[in-house]
Parts: sequence; C-alpha cells; structure tokens
Amino acid sequence: MVADRVADTVEIREHTALVAVRMPPGPAWREAVESLWASGAALLPIDHRLPDPEVEALLKRARPEMLFDGETVTGISGGLPVEPDVRVVVATSGTGGAPRLVELTREAIDHAVSSSTLALEAGPGDRWVCCLPIAHVGGLLVLLRAVLTDSPVSVHPRFDPELVAAETDAAFISVVPTMLARLLDSGVDLSSFRAVLVGGAGLDPALEERARSEGVRVVRTYGLTESCGGVVYEGRPLPGTEVRLGKDAEIELRGPTVMKGYRLDPDATASAFTDDAWLRTGDAGRLAPDGSLLVDGRLDDLIITGGEKVWPGEVEAVLRLHPKVAEVAVTGRPDPDWGERVVAFVVPRRVVQPPSLEGLRRFVARRLPRYKAPREVVLLAELPKVGELGKVNKRELPSD
Repeated sequence: MVADRVADTVEIREHTALVAVRMPPGPAWREAVESLWASGAALLPIDHRLPDPEVEALLKRARPEMLFDGETVTGISGGLPVEPDVRVVVATSGTGGAPRLVELTREAIDHAVSSSTLALEAGPGDRWVCCLPIAHVGGLLVLLRAVLTDSPVSVHPRFDPELVAAETDAAFISVVPTMLARLLDSGVDLSSFRAVLVGGAGLDPALEERARSEGVRVVRTYGLTESCGGVVYEGRPLPGTEVRLGKDAEIELRGPTVMKGYRLDPDATASAFTDDAWLRTGDAGRLAPDGSLLVDGRLDDLIITGGEKVWPGEVEAVLRLHPKVAEVAVTGRPDPDWGERVVAFVVPRRVVQPPSLEGLRRFVARRLPRYKAPREVVLLAELPKVGELGKVNKRELPSD
C-alpha cells in the first residue's frame, strides 16, 4: 500500500507530507488515492505523459516531500509540507500561462463529494467511469467520489469511445465537451448512464441538444480547479455554494469547496479573492430570469469591436453549425478602425472546399447581430489544444 511505503520512508511528523504520484491511469490509482487519504498525507497527482523536464519543473515549483511512481516512494530533497488541513494539490490546466498549484482542504473535498452525490442521487453501489486525466480536478474527483462513498469505479487507461461503449452497467461518467462529441460521433449509446456530467469548457447548445435527442441525460456543470471542480449544476449552485456577479459581470464564488490558496504563492492567492473573500473566477456571466447562472466566457477573451461586446463562445457555437466547418476558435485582433475585429480560426471539413469569409459572415448574420460576424478567417489544419481535455489554447493561435 502507498500509505505503508510513505510511513516507511519518513518519520511521523506534526505536519502533513505532500506526496507526488506519477503513474499511468488504471486500477492502481484508486489504491493510491484511498491509501494516501487514509494515511493523512496530501496528494499531488502528476500527468504521466508529461516529459521529464516538465515534471522536474512542476516538482521544483510544488516542492513535494516524496514521489511515488507506482512501485517505489522516493524522498525529495528540499520538499516542504502542506498545512494540516490540505489534502490535495492540483495543477491548473495552464491554458492561460504557467499552471498554478491549487490547495484543496479535506473540508472542500468532503463537501464537493457530498453535495454532488446528493444532487445526482448517487448511492454506494453506483459505478463511476473515470476517463478524464487524473492529474486534473475532474478526473481526480471521480476517484475521490468512489473512495469517499465506497463506490465502484472503472479507471480507463485513456479516453477511448470503445472502452466507454463497453461500460453497460455504469451509472455516471464525467467528460468534457470534446469527449462528448467524439462519443456521439462514434455511435456510443450513452443513454444507459443515469447522468453524463459535462464540464471543463462551455457546452455548445447544438451539441447538448444532439445528446439529449439521443436520450443522454446531460448534466451541465460549471466550476474550476479553484472551486474543487463543478459546483454549479444546470445553472444552479450546489448546496453550500454561493454565486454572485462582481465588476464587469465576473462570476464570483463562495463556499466550503473553494480553495485554500495557491501553493507557495501568496501574491497570486491574494489576487484570486475579493476584499470580502469571494473567489474571482475570471469568467463573465449573467443570471437568467429564473435565477440560473449563464456563463458567457472568459473575461480576457471578450472582444470589443466598434464599441460592441462579442463573446467568442456564441460566435463559435454558430460557426460549428456551418456544413464546411469542422472546428473553430474565435478571438479578437487589433483593428485600426474597429478597435478589435472578430477573427475565426477554422479547420475546414474538406481542405479542397474551405468556407469563404463572406459565406461565414452571411451564415452568422442570420443568427446573430451582424457586428458579431467574423471580419477575418484563418484556415488551419488543426487547432492548438492542451492535453487530453481538448481545450483550445488560444495563446498558440497564429498572431498574424
């Protein structure tokens, strides 16, 4: 057991040891999570696919005291403990720059698991499927739910529609929108799941409608690593979570699942919270007439063209409906006349028949105000993405 190996490696101390775990996804991960949770040590999951230099850089920043590779526990010189209530340290996905190290307490994890379990009406016998990367909060929470509720879980070695299709008696699965699209495109019958949780990025309304039309019980979730994963289901905060809109309609969160802070980074921690201790998400949103939360997108993605606000997500959702568009990302570029212009980076369905700028502008203008239509189209063979989660890394899009 991991806990036994940790205990054999270091003396019992008054602080909490941080143990980094780097190994391929599989059943051993449940043992590792269960064992470390029982031992009182804190866990830092590391993506096994990261090249060694990136792992070394992450370890240097996180400063765990031990590294477990699936077979041995190795002490790390210069490691630092976490505070006694911290049980997990998770790196953010890093699409906005270098990842930060989020510290989550036992209370945060307990509440995240109990509130989501209550919302889903899940029981101890309900099996979960873990096909998200365990180094990210979404995948790790699937394991933590299984451990803390004593539920069965299938940990897939990678995301593979065929493996998901074989899960005929599982109750719940968590995916990101790109995974949901691949599953539907592969003809996987997801109707047997009691709920398919979809988070990690905005869910395209057309994709959601397609899934529901095929009998999929989709649960839209909103949250971030700093909130211990999804804390808003179908626009409604889970019990204990509060939501408000701050300056520039920024979504702010408060509740027991919110992070303790960023590890070894007090300045970043201070800037992540308002003066009255609400978590700044960096996302903009609105409240619907029924009080549910609608997420517009990242504040730093907002395009202001000719004095009008354009959220890339709504333009992307329309462009994905175009028959010649396979994938698309929308950003703003400086423009001498408009301040910014809307730019669509398009992966065409057929290279020999790409969509034209005017064709896309007409298509968008039939569904949205014309000022939201792209004024420039850049054709690409593929969009730059971050890992298995499939998030588009807009920082890596061509700048000119």
